[in-house]
Amino acid sequence: MVKQIKLRQAGGSVSATLPKEMVSRLHLQTGDSVYVVETETGLLITPFDPAFGQALAVYERGSKTYRNALRELAGNEGES
Repeated sequence: MVKQIKLRQAGGSVSATLPKEMVSRLHLQTGDSVYVVETETGLLITPFDPAFGQALAVYERGSKTYRNALRELAGNEGES
């Protein structure tokens, strides 16, 4: 869904108001944090932390690389 929103002056900052249906669909509430990411094509506003996404990608690569070692460790978890 693409919506046009207008930027407004709010004290010394500029603010954007998100449409109610977007806020509801994304399960956002007043006081929640969102992230603004500069992309090649403009700005991306997301409730998801991009650093977490990068960390998850690193984990996924590592879990594939060390799949057998992780399985072995998980199988020996209760042994001393």
